[in-house]
Amino acid sequence: MASELLNTSKSMTLAEQLSSRFAERINSRLMAPGSRLPSVRQCAQQQQVSPSTVVAAYDQLLALGLVEARKNRGFFVREATQNISSAQSKNAAINLGHYPNNGEVTAGLFTAETAIINIAKLHAPQPLTRPVNAAMLIRGMFVQGSGKPQPGMGTFPPEWLASSFLSSAVRKVTSPAELQKFSLSYGEPLGDSALRKSLSNKLASINISASPEQIITTVGATHALDMVSRTLLKAGDTVMVEEPGWAIEFARLQMLGLRILPVPRGPDGPDLAVMAQYCEAYRGSDSRPKLFVSVSVLHNPTGYSLSPGSAHSILKLANQFDFHIVEDDTYSHIAPAHATRLCALDGLQRTIYVSGFAKILAPNWRVGYLAAPPNLVEQLLDTKLLATLTTPSLLEKAVSHCIDQGQLRRHAERIRTQLDAARGRSVKLALTHGCTLAAEPAGLFGWVDTGVDTDALAQRMLDHGYLLAPGALFLADRRPSTLMRINFATTQNAEFWGVFAKETAKMSG
Repeated sequence: MASELLNTSKSMTLAEQLSSRFAERINSRLMAPGSRLPSVRQCAQQQQVSPSTVVAAYDQLLALGLVEARKNRGFFVREATQNISSAQSKNAAINLGHYPNNGEVTAGLFTAETAIINIAKLHAPQPLTRPVNAAMLIRGMFVQGSGKPQPGMGTFPPEWLASSFLSSAVRKVTSPAELQKFSLSYGEPLGDSALRKSLSNKLASINISASPEQIITTVGATHALDMVSRTLLKAGDTVMVEEPGWAIEFARLQMLGLRILPVPRGPDGPDLAVMAQYCEAYRGSDSRPKLFVSVSVLHNPTGYSLSPGSAHSILKLANQFDFHIVEDDTYSHIAPAHATRLCALDGLQRTIYVSGFAKILAPNWRVGYLAAPPNLVEQLLDTKLLATLTTPSLLEKAVSHCIDQGQLRRHAERIRTQLDAARGRSVKLALTHGCTLAAEPAGLFGWVDTGVDTDALAQRMLDHGYLLAPGALFLADRRPSTLMRINFATTQNAEFWGVFAKETAKMSG
């Protein structure tokens, strides 16, 4: 994510530098297949070069087969699977009149190629396209080009998570005898028994009753969500998902060949009327919804938390129309203990609870878990065994130690205090620089309205070294949006907001 302008003193020409910059973003999937490049005129203005330089750079990208020209529409990132030759790509551009109309084409960094069902009209659900866009957020976690705090990231900064007790916990569980014992054989299929006992006690503190035998450890919370989907659903099945929703969850479900029914999420919970319509429309058919995926507490990206009344109505629908609910409680460590959770009300009958420790403790440890109804445990365990055999006992034992010694609880309290202060500063900066709040600030994320197309804004901000999370990523059909998700921990920087304000002003003007 280069932040400097193109440099005339470099050995490469300006066109080569510009082409290389776009090629790097395309190859690292920071620009997804189907994304629209800025128009020639826009790109020339952004990079402070002549239109002929941009034309030459785009011609090089065409020759490399990285983009395609669409008549009267602009330049678009090619699907990697198309694999056309350089000569073919150049000929395609020539056949289209060499270059399309460059005057009105805007950047579309995260635009998807197809849309799914229309909620109001309740069209029959259609399979979604390959989930290329959400990978941008994941890949962005590994791109360290600018060294700047990234507003679109989904994690706490590493310095927030740093502690001394993690290394102490690892040393505690890796005495020579213990290390030999659990390194030279597979661990317990369900997961380390000590951790499952610790988790059972931890869940009891938020009113979820789950015995250690109902708990399965996983390679992070995303693995747990994947296990549930693979166990309960097959390709072509229908699943209800909150919208806006977690971009990676949309993408993961698409990859499994599932059909998504987006349910609008409000301050109190999902739109119950839409859920009921879906269930009634497909009652008795193979297309009926079989699963509902929900982030009940500190919803991503809005920060909303479920109300008791909404939770009760959701469970009534699940019983009436025979579908399961997977409750993703990834942010439980920074949420109020008294927050309403479906699994607590349901007693793990139709609900499955999912959480993990990557967000609050150690992202690279990849320790997650699920708690399930007794009648589903063996099926879920089979899915785990087929995919991973088991999970690493060493780090599971270390997490158990952190829980039992109260270290995780104290660590989470410190993070919450730090986050409360950061949220106040970030909100003030966002409002000062022209944003409005689309949801009451809570948790790690803010859902803000910028007043401009955030797909186009994201492309501009990449030039300054900032990775955004535009609203389209959180919508099932990836439609354009003026909303974006910000991370309160990484948007306290006035420098970012200054750049943001300049770019939105240019777009508005």
